[in-house]
Amino acid sequence: MRRNATLTENPSQEELAPESSQKEAVPEPSQEEGAIESPTEQDAAPPLEVKRDLAEEIKQHCHEDVNRCYQCLKCSAGCPMSSAMDYPPSQIMRMVQLGQEDILLTSSAIWFCLTCNTCSIRCPNDIDIALVIDTLRERALQKGILPAYERVPLFHQYFLDSVKKRGRTFEGEFLALYQLKTGQILGSVGLGIRMFLKGRMGLIPESVENKAAFQEIYRRIEARGGKK
Repeated sequence: MRRNATLTENPSQEELAPESSQKEAVPEPSQEEGAIESPTEQDAAPPLEVKRDLAEEIKQHCHEDVNRCYQCLKCSAGCPMSSAMDYPPSQIMRMVQLGQEDILLTSSAIWFCLTCNTCSIRCPNDIDIALVIDTLRERALQKGILPAYERVPLFHQYFLDSVKKRGRTFEGEFLALYQLKTGQILGSVGLGIRMFLKGRMGLIPESVENKAAFQEIYRRIEARGGKK
């Protein structure tokens, strides 16, 4: 039958779209047919513990305003250790801003930092990012949080002990002590010989000229709660 060419004064839905009105309604999928269940409270991820004043506490300790970071990513792009970190420097800065201290202090990133200051030099806002990361390491030690890699703080300790003695590092001594402690002394003998032959490691330790002045600097750092 041919459809009428004209519509009534107040057309109904059937007159406007008769074909669509004849279609059967599609039933809603049931859970038996594979419908996706909404996550329950038990399945949901636990909320992150947020320390809202973390950035302010970092500022009070090392005088660096982390909130000035606007995530340009230059620090992460220049970091030689970013590929080994679970969180690169830019993410560390953002996590400080968000107060995610529980994640930061248990991460490997803060211990893999070499303190080469590449990130600090590249920062357009002159934030000493390496100092911020060092402050996070201190907070982890103060709270008794074990590093993700236990050998890293041992290396730091021998390094600082070497500096404390003479004001300069004596690679031969502190590396030998570290390798002996970790049971790797025999595997590193060849590397040590190659470094010596290339002039990268001396056999005689060197000290700063004004050793008394250096010891006074170290004493003041310890008095302020620095690493002993």
